Amino acid sequence: MNLTTLAQQLGDALLSRGLTVTTAESCTGGGIACTITDIAGSSAWFERGFVTYSNAAKSEMLGVDPALIEREGAVSEAVVIAMAKGACAAGGDSLGVAVSGVAGPGGGSPEKPVGTVWLACYLAAENKTRCRLLQLEGDRLAVRRQTIAAALQDCLALLASSQT
Repeated sequence: MNLTTLAQQLGDALLSRGLTVTTAESCTGGGIACTITDIAGSSAWFERGFVTYSNAAKSEMLGVDPALIEREGAVSEAVVIAMAKGACAAGGDSLGVAVSGVAGPGGGSPEKPVGTVWLACYLAAENKTRCRLLQLEGDRLAVRRQTIAAALQDCLALLASSQT
């Protein structure tokens, strides 16, 4: 399924519930927000996105505890959950989606090789989180595109499983 279709489906799902989404992006550099805003009328369900590429930005813009980043690493389950929750809190939005990973071609390590991405979606009204680790293949663009697709898919899955 293409990114535009996924973004439109997310918009339809959010509109039908009167919800909004905000993004907190590291490795995608605003790609999720860009995909969303490619949809005409997305301003009805998307107000803002945060590109928090550095650890300092994650702390300053989203309220992620620097000690958490130091302890767990920026590419971790705990940090992306904190990013998603912080994005909702900062934006007053219903649904937050956050990604942090190693898109490559450099920057990987044995513990977190290129293609390692953590993704979290947080539905504030239900305090419900969906989080997963992705191990993606391909070049930088491929890793980023796959991450955007997975983020949109996981938002849809979390909404489908919710009570709202």
